[in-house]
Amino acid sequence: MAQRRALVVRGGWEGHQPVKATELFIPFLEDNGYAVRVEESTEVYADAAEMAATDLVVQCMTMSQITAAEVAGLSAAVIAGTGFTGWHGGIVDSFRASSDYLHLVGGQFATHPGKEPCGRHGEPEDNFLPHTVHVTDLGREHPITTGVGDFDLVTEQYWVLHDDLIDVLAVTTHPTQEWHPWHRPVTSPAIWTRQWGAGRVVVTTPGHSLDVLEHPSVRTVIERGMVWATRTASAS
Repeated sequence: MAQRRALVVRGGWEGHQPVKATELFIPFLEDNGYAVRVEESTEVYADAAEMAATDLVVQCMTMSQITAAEVAGLSAAVIAGTGFTGWHGGIVDSFRASSDYLHLVGGQFATHPGKEPCGRHGEPEDNFLPHTVHVTDLGREHPITTGVGDFDLVTEQYWVLHDDLIDVLAVTTHPTQEWHPWHRPVTSPAIWTRQWGAGRVVVTTPGHSLDVLEHPSVRTVIERGMVWATRTASAS
């Protein structure tokens, strides 16, 4: 069987440490038989031949810009069977100006609610809240999350805008607080998959910092998600 090929695309906002974050997972890919190529920009997405030969794209590119040709190339590759995955802002806070990219991923970061205003000091920790990631009934049966119980984190809790063409494996609920403008708890998808043509998309929203990525449940989900998203034989 031909060696599987993984493309790691990283960059964008440095606050998410795209190099160190992706370096956590490259050994896992290599140990599982992937040939790994690393790119520091999205230009490779416009290379049709390279994308056609890629079985999995792992993206960590927060904010940043993407050209129409690049997002079209990425989307075409996924439709043809290339897997696409990532975590946190590296996949759901990428390329804010591209509606075509949003359409591919199926969800977009809107905000991460913070602490009570008097407890904020202008630091990233202002937005670190204790919260629980609850695995859904679907998630309890899915290869990515089976055996992973609900887990607690103290980090950014993503509020995500999304469509209903996603299969939600885990959720998190934002409570109401007296300083918030919303009036009832809001549940956001925290982990989801999306079938796009012959390709599979996997999004894991926890992952703001290296310690979160090293949390056993988060790391398990990301690693399983990479394997699950990889091009299947039927898409070859």
